[in-house]
Amino acid sequence: MADEGFTDPRLAAVYDPLDPDRRDLDAYVGMVEEFGARRVLDVGCGTGVFALLLAERGIEVVGVDPAGASLDVARGKPGAERVRWIHGDATRLPPLRVDLATMTANVAQQIVVKDAWRGTLRGAYAALRPGGRLVFETRDPARRAWEEWNREASYGVTDVTGVGAVESWVDVTGVEGQLVSFRWTYVFTADGRTLTSDSTLRFREQAEIEADLVAEGFGVEDVRDAPDRPGKEFVFVAGRGPGGG
Repeated sequence: MADEGFTDPRLAAVYDPLDPDRRDLDAYVGMVEEFGARRVLDVGCGTGVFALLLAERGIEVVGVDPAGASLDVARGKPGAERVRWIHGDATRLPPLRVDLATMTANVAQQIVVKDAWRGTLRGAYAALRPGGRLVFETRDPARRAWEEWNREASYGVTDVTGVGAVESWVDVTGVEGQLVSFRWTYVFTADGRTLTSDSTLRFREQAEIEADLVAEGFGVEDVRDAPDRPGKEFVFVAGRGPGGG
C-alpha cells in the first residue's frame, strides 16, 4: 500500500518540485555503467525520475510502482514512451530478464512487512538474468536519522509552477522497534487546502538484510557507502548466481 504522497493525484503532481535535488541517483547511474547493464528494472519507480534518466542514455527500462497517481505523472513526462511502466509491485511481475534491478531512495525501507519484503527480493531475483545484480540502499539504524525529522528542521515553502506556494514539513508520529512512522503536511496556499501523507519505514540491521538476501538465493557482493549521505546508509550490491531458476 503506497503512501498518500504517491497515491493522491494532487500530492503526486508536486512530488518532484518539492524534492528537486536527486543527486542521490548519481550513484545508481554510476552502477548501471559500472556493471554494463543494458536492461534495468526500477522497483518503486515513483514519478519516473531515475527510469527516465536511464532511458535518455539508451537503457531499456521497466518501471514498476503500486501508486497509480505517481505513474500518471511519470507517463506524462517527455521520453516516457521509452519506458515500460507497470502498475503493481515486484512480487507480481511479468517474465523479465534484466541485468540490474534497483530500489532507490526509501523504497526498500517502505516495504515494512516481512512477507512483502521477502517477496520483493524473490521477484527481483526472478527478473534478473543469471549473473545480474540487485542494488538498493537503506539507512543505518545506528544513526537514528528520524531524530532530525521535525517541523523546525524540515519546514519549507516551495513555489510550484501552475500550483502556487506549497508549505511542507514532517513530524515523527511513532517509533516502535525497527518501525518509524512520520507524517508530511502540505498546505496549498492558493486555496488553503491542507493534505497529509503518513509513512512508515523499517530500519533493518545490515546483518538481517544480508541474511534475507542469502535466503532468497543472492550472493552479497558488496555493501557500500552512499556518496550523498556518507556514513549514514548502506548500499547493497547482491548478485544472482549463474545457475538457479
